Amino acid sequence: MPNPLLEQHELPPFSRVSPADVEPAITRLIERNKQATEAILGGHDRYNWDTLWRVIEQLDDELAQAWSPVSHLNGVANSEELRAAYNACLPLLSEYATWSGQHSGLYEAYRQIAEGEEYATLDGAQQKALSNVLRDFRLAGVALPEEQKQEYGRLRKRLSELGSQFSDNVLDATNAWTRQVSEEQLDGLPATALANARQAAQQAGLEGCLITLEFPSWYPVLAYCKDATLREEVYRANATRASNEGPHAGRWDNTAIIEETLKLRRELAGLLGFANYAELSLATKMADSPAQVREFLEQLSRQSRAQAQREWRELQDFAREEYGAGSVNAWDVSFYSEKLRERRYQVSQEDIRPYLPVSRVLPGLFAVVERLYGVTVREVTDFDSYHPDARLFELVQAGAVIARFYLDLYARAQKRGGAWMDNCRDRRMAGARLQLPVAYLVCNFTPPVGTAPALLTHDELTTLFHEFGHGLHHMLTGQTVASVSGINGVAWDAVELPSQFLENWCWEREALALISGHHETGEPLPATLLDKLLAARNFQSAMQMARQLEFALFDLRLHSECDAATGTAVQTLLDEVRREVAVVIPPAFNRLQHSFSHIFAGGYAAGYYSYKWAEVLSADAFARFEEEGIFNPQTGRDFRTHILEAGGSRDAMELFVAFRGREPVIEPLLRHCGIATADAA
Repeated sequence: MPNPLLEQHELPPFSRVSPADVEPAITRLIERNKQATEAILGGHDRYNWDTLWRVIEQLDDELAQAWSPVSHLNGVANSEELRAAYNACLPLLSEYATWSGQHSGLYEAYRQIAEGEEYATLDGAQQKALSNVLRDFRLAGVALPEEQKQEYGRLRKRLSELGSQFSDNVLDATNAWTRQVSEEQLDGLPATALANARQAAQQAGLEGCLITLEFPSWYPVLAYCKDATLREEVYRANATRASNEGPHAGRWDNTAIIEETLKLRRELAGLLGFANYAELSLATKMADSPAQVREFLEQLSRQSRAQAQREWRELQDFAREEYGAGSVNAWDVSFYSEKLRERRYQVSQEDIRPYLPVSRVLPGLFAVVERLYGVTVREVTDFDSYHPDARLFELVQAGAVIARFYLDLYARAQKRGGAWMDNCRDRRMAGARLQLPVAYLVCNFTPPVGTAPALLTHDELTTLFHEFGHGLHHMLTGQTVASVSGINGVAWDAVELPSQFLENWCWEREALALISGHHETGEPLPATLLDKLLAARNFQSAMQMARQLEFALFDLRLHSECDAATGTAVQTLLDEVRREVAVVIPPAFNRLQHSFSHIFAGGYAAGYYSYKWAEVLSADAFARFEEEGIFNPQTGRDFRTHILEAGGSRDAMELFVAFRGREPVIEPLLRHCGIATADAA
């Protein structure tokens, strides 16, 4: 039978992809690409954009299209067979990336174009793409002696394998833990969470209720369950996943993977002439140096710490005075916080949920996007799918389809936790044909229970808007060179700008009128409830800021200071960071680092600060909408033109200044978070 991964498809042929197809297809395409590259370099003395760039881009795009459904399925429909096929290909892809990045002939061919007469005739996006690729050749060690090139390849290959093993361990540890309980033990849980726990038990063939480590299952226990002993058990299971602690201590332990990863990252940075991995990571980001990033994070800590400490004292006082709590443990924080929120503002996430059915939220989101950017969204019902939850949509402008996206909203077994956007297809010129961008948008929301509709919390609503913001960055790009199209080529510490930016509409009255409607009556979110929601917006915002700064500083210092890559050294550094910036100190058994997939299995190593860095950009960008109107068509067009359409075709700061008229300032972020600058030390 023909291998579907070797065929050209407008959209992935999910139903035809078999794990047995994966390694043969990837092996064949890599070998073909190598042979084609050598033929190009052997057939010309002089190179131009058409004879070199376009041909190489086409080869790499065909490989990317074969790998795309494999990588996606590994995240959303994991199986032992698929995982084995996926992991078998990681070293092949790593080796190919190293081969390409260190190919001196290819480097010289690109450099010839960049230094030749044709360069002046290229447009800005083409010139930026050339500049980026020459930089990436240098970062791939193209100038290294042969022995060091081989060492670079070994390090990259092994790091790719370690990242996948880390992710697999987290997924396996997540799936392994469950707790069968009675409804009485879940006293305090909202009806939606209780129904979800009942349904999970039924699907497992069990009586009563079932708690899992999928977020929609465990989080309501911590936030609402009156049984403190059960809260502690669930907290411990979640906080010790894939570690040497907790109920599965040592079984999927990521300690050795963390140690080896950090050691190899240091070696890689040293090989390329960097003092540490953080310097290497920042070579492609907006921030200039680890010192600049650290000062940025510590400035935010100085601005917010006094308020965070006050919020923590208020929570402790409330728990003691209202509930007689002698102390507030880590597994009590969400519970008492929710009680305090309800007492102070008379509103909870569960009060909002009935007004946010997915059936109303999605059309509302699409209406917001249409008013901002002039594009409409329509669903495609006939397509090759991989799961009943997956849906396909098209973006339409002036009657023409300009992009597509898959939407996979609900948590389930064998699906990686969290929320993300990924590329399925890049917008580019494929010969004379324009290839449209296609995105994957994935969340892990509470699924529908029985015949009841899926209802979102406001937190889930902002997550949906966040990921759709990423999707718009990918789909509304105006670029036709793949390496600067959509999010490609965008500095990593600016890539969160469009996603965090779109979250703002979840808090605007005019937008919420489009997004919300009671799932039974269609009644809009009542003004009294909306007022309470808005009043509670910045509840414990400084404590939340401290938590994010803890993650970011730990990541930065781990990759710039931690010389001893041992589990003890990592924990010691994390404890030190917590003493400096955290207000809620977790228990000694907490093993955050063992499931910190962002930095050990994702793209955020020495880059987790990007969330806060980009939040400064997004808050300041939204401030212009606050000044000119949140649905001002000209402001929306300007954001689309200067940020979304531009993709990676120009430097991120240059694009921000083009939209805002100046460089970003921090005050809008502090204002949006409700953090008073008077608290600055």
